Amino acid sequence: MTYNNILSESNNGLTTITINRPSKLNALNSETIKELHEAFKNADKDKTTKVIIITGSGEKAFVAGADISEFADYSVVEGERLASEGQALLFDFVANLSTPVIAAVNGFALGGGLELAMAAHFRIASDTAKMGLPEVSLGVIPGYGGTQRLPQLVGKGRAMEMIMTAGMIDAQKALNWGLVNHVTTQEELIPFVEKIASKIMRNSSVAIAAAITSINSGYEAGENGFNTEVSEFGNCFGTADFKEGTTAFLEKRRANFPGK
Repeated sequence: MTYNNILSESNNGLTTITINRPSKLNALNSETIKELHEAFKNADKDKTTKVIIITGSGEKAFVAGADISEFADYSVVEGERLASEGQALLFDFVANLSTPVIAAVNGFALGGGLELAMAAHFRIASDTAKMGLPEVSLGVIPGYGGTQRLPQLVGKGRAMEMIMTAGMIDAQKALNWGLVNHVTTQEELIPFVEKIASKIMRNSSVAIAAAITSINSGYEAGENGFNTEVSEFGNCFGTADFKEGTTAFLEKRRANFPGK
């Protein structure tokens, strides 16, 4: 599929999706959000894709926010619809994908950019990256899940401070606060992410999907994560991956998971 604002490349079980609007610092507009949805959906449906990497083109920005010119004149109803549709189409969609998604944060991740990174299952940043939710400086709040996912990752107090001050934190502070898992140099970022992806790909994709469902359940209102874990654990016993994994262990060999 041909895209105007992103690139999608698949190779050896890995799909890398790159937001490619460098002249706009990879800012998210409605077309880009729709294209990202399609790229993530296609990668998730592709049984050869075991891990998805999301990153930005160039060295300046992962995503430096939303394209403000698109919604500066929106009404209350239009603003609410913007957040609702965006969350459903991209941010919640990514968070609940059965295929692992790693955000390679290669520069500024601000506003919707940080929200997209937080929707990924985990994040790795270059040492040049800076992250923040500056929406209140525009008279609005984060609308793509930022007020919910940031406290889950860094704690309520730190999230309150970041959002209220509209300030940025650097990669090292993001690492110390648990917002990102690792920090590398810009040059090492993608190779480092690919190395972690290769470790993920050795394991059962079916079990990983079940783990994602279980973990996410613990953060959803009205859901009991422990109950979900019990159910998903039991379901694993009926899979070909479980049979292969346990057989390989008993035979003292590496498992060759069929992915079903």
